[in-house]
Amino acid sequence: MEETYEVLDAIAREDFDDLRGELGDLLFQVVFYAQMAQEEGRFDFNDICAAISDKLERRHPHIFGEATAGSSSEVLARWEQIKSAERAEKSQHSALDDIPHSLPALMRAHKIQKRCSAVGFDWTSLGPVLDKVHEEIDEVMHEAQQAVVDEAKLEEEVGDLLFATVNLSRHLGVKAEVALQKANLKFERRFREVERIVAARGLEMTGVDLDTMERVWQEVKRQETDL
Repeated sequence: MEETYEVLDAIAREDFDDLRGELGDLLFQVVFYAQMAQEEGRFDFNDICAAISDKLERRHPHIFGEATAGSSSEVLARWEQIKSAERAEKSQHSALDDIPHSLPALMRAHKIQKRCSAVGFDWTSLGPVLDKVHEEIDEVMHEAQQAVVDEAKLEEEVGDLLFATVNLSRHLGVKAEVALQKANLKFERRFREVERIVAARGLEMTGVDLDTMERVWQEVKRQETDL
C-alpha cells in the first residue's frame, strides 16, 4: 500500500525521475509476492499475467469479442452487468461485496455510491444532493454546539457530511479523492511560500500573528492569480 501511494505521489508531482524508481519499488512487491506464492505452490507470475489478460478480455467484449457498443454509456452498462455476473459466481449477493475495505475512505465512498447508483439507488438531479450536504452541515453544527459535546456522535455526523460531500462531487463528475489530493498540494505549495516570505522578512512563523500570516497568504494567492 505504501509503495502504491508513493507512485501516486510521484505522478501528482509530475516527478518522472522519481516515478521510475517508485514504479520499480511497486514492481518489486508484485514479483516478491508472486515468488512467495510460487514457492507455496499457489500460482506464479505467469498466472498473474494470464489472470489480468483474461479479465480485460472478459470485461471488454466490445474490444476483444464480437459485441458492439454504440456509446460510452452502453459500455459502462455492460461493464456493470459483467461485474455483477462475476460477483454472482463468487456467491457475492450484494453490489457492495467486493469493494475493498483497504481503499482510502473518500475513494471507497465514491465506489459505494457509484455501485448504488448502478442499481437505481441514487438521486437523479443535483438539488437533493446539495440539500443533503446542507442538512449534514446543520447536524454537525447542532452536535458541536451542545453544552456537553458527544464526541462519538459528532464524529458520526462529520462522517455523514463527508459522505454527502463525496456524493456531491460524484454527481458533479469529480472524484473527491483526486480533488482533495490536489487541494492538499495547493495548500502545501502556498503555505511553503508563506513560510519563505515570512523568513525573508526576518521573522519566524511562531512569532507572527494570524492577521499577518493571513495577509501574506492573500499575497501569495494574488501572485498565483497574476501568473
